[in-house]
Amino acid sequence: MNRQIINFEQLEKFSSKFKQRENNKVIANAIIKNGINNTALNNESVKKMHHDFSQEIDVGSVTNQKKSGRCWMFAALNNIRYSISKSLNIKEHNFELSQSYTMFWDKLEKANYFLENIISTADLELDSRRVMWLLNEPTNDGGQWDMFTALIEKYGIVPKYVMPETYHSSNSRLMNKILNLKLRDQAHTLRSDFNHGADKESLREEKEVLLEEIYSLLAYFLGEPPQEFDFEYKDKEGHFYRDSSLSPMEFYNKYSKVKMTDYVSIINAPTTDKDFYKTYTVEFLGNVKEGQKIHYLNLPIEKLKELSKSQISDGEPVWFGCDVGQWYDRDLGIMDTELFNYEEVLDTKFKLDKGSRLQYGESVLTHAMVFTGVNIDNNGNVNRWKVQNSWGDKVGKDGFFIMSEQWFEEFNYEVVINKKYLSDELLEAYAKDPIVLKPWDPMGSLAR
Repeated sequence: MNRQIINFEQLEKFSSKFKQRENNKVIANAIIKNGINNTALNNESVKKMHHDFSQEIDVGSVTNQKKSGRCWMFAALNNIRYSISKSLNIKEHNFELSQSYTMFWDKLEKANYFLENIISTADLELDSRRVMWLLNEPTNDGGQWDMFTALIEKYGIVPKYVMPETYHSSNSRLMNKILNLKLRDQAHTLRSDFNHGADKESLREEKEVLLEEIYSLLAYFLGEPPQEFDFEYKDKEGHFYRDSSLSPMEFYNKYSKVKMTDYVSIINAPTTDKDFYKTYTVEFLGNVKEGQKIHYLNLPIEKLKELSKSQISDGEPVWFGCDVGQWYDRDLGIMDTELFNYEEVLDTKFKLDKGSRLQYGESVLTHAMVFTGVNIDNNGNVNRWKVQNSWGDKVGKDGFFIMSEQWFEEFNYEVVINKKYLSDELLEAYAKDPIVLKPWDPMGSLAR
């Protein structure tokens, strides 16, 4: 028997096995008519995932990234926005920071970062895996906390009214397509010149001219960022204030209580190639060339929960990165590993654990959000988390989601924590030089 192919005897066996299951036609008809999620929905999960939390931060209304991949940026700006609103006594729904401003500088810096990587790999063959990896997606909307830190520490922030959303900041697909077309064009030019004898330093001189084109394209799509502005606002009592002629860096330094360099990225990557209590970075991952680099400290999941719980209990939200598409319902706003009875309905078992899911491509970081609450039971144990999303207020409960403790353990991969919550031992571990991961490692996926 040729076991490399599917033969008709096997097909008869497969069909016979399927028909042996009691109620197989009823189950199949239910799925065919209603879809697997509606058929497998576990109402017990829905009932226990309610919006009441023992520790909760009132962060105001949610924001909306619309048709863009700026979740990491929205989540981080929401943390700063809450800090400023609280200190100035502003109603949160009346105040928002400009995501378009940050997007402009991120795109320009990513273009420079990409072209620098093209120059540094100019002596590799075009079909080498690293060069092809770079060319696969020269720029996108994704990012990481450290990349956000690099941007803010260089360019500052501005209120949203100073640089509001544009069509392409909220609908970024075509803008990214055109930018990628131009960047691949520029990569071809640089590599061709290198192959005809140009050295890498002369390529960098050429790169400056190429970046002028990228700047102009971004100005067409997003508008030019302001160099200074007047900060005007009313507090909750209706008193009006104006602070004139501020630069974006002056605004950040003066008004944001959240200082980016006070925070560290903690990951949970229980894979065979990553030891706990060691630090990691990812090759070719970043934006601001001279800015803060990707730097993760890998810890057991219990440490991520403990640190997040401490920061929330002190009244400060927690930025986090997860695989949002796993075992969740967008409309209900529930993320719970028990939300769907897939195994029972489909009569099958899924055996991959968290580490194996990462290594076999089943799960990666796909979305960043903010923890704004945690529910602690009478025994001091956490059973659910409140999540501020950036998909508008038409999903979940006014845009807020609920995450179960089990979902946190299985599909949450990163939290950003103020250094003051880390022990001396953890700070010492974080300070060590990071191990460099390959460009395609799953710990770089959120930024792609």
